[in-house]
Amino acid sequence: MILRTEPLTAAAFASFGDVLEAAGDPDKVINQGLCGRFHDLARLDFGPGGRAGLSVFRAELRALPYRLEMVERHPDGSQAFVPMDPEPFLVIVAPDAGGVPGAPRAFLTAPGQGINLLRNTWHGVLTPLAGNGLFAVIDRIGETPNLEEYWFAAPYSVEAG
Repeated sequence: MILRTEPLTAAAFASFGDVLEAAGDPDKVINQGLCGRFHDLARLDFGPGGRAGLSVFRAELRALPYRLEMVERHPDGSQAFVPMDPEPFLVIVAPDAGGVPGAPRAFLTAPGQGINLLRNTWHGVLTPLAGNGLFAVIDRIGETPNLEEYWFAAPYSVEAG
């Protein structure tokens, strides 16, 4: 099964999460007029008994075509990925279809874009395609298990759109 990438846009990604980017005019200019603030871009959610945590992930670089064998989700909190270099990365998401993932979609970020995945959103693993693979990750820290995995019966081949 072949899955083609599509550009990451706020409209196309809205049901899965938020696109983090400095697009258009800033909401406010601060710091003596020298800084534009793009305000409140993510629907962060850390659920009952959780708190926000900031971590740094180092992921191995991947390439297209990419073999998609599994997706995961976090039922207790959102998860934001902010690349620490300007390189694109692959974002795979799927709607929920009765407790299992529906048809996946593959997005290719533009330089400077990050994402916030909504709570309980099926998604692929962190998949940088270039750069150093470093990401700042804002997600839930808590005592309850917060990971479900789903392995597809047959893998997808993710290819450039």
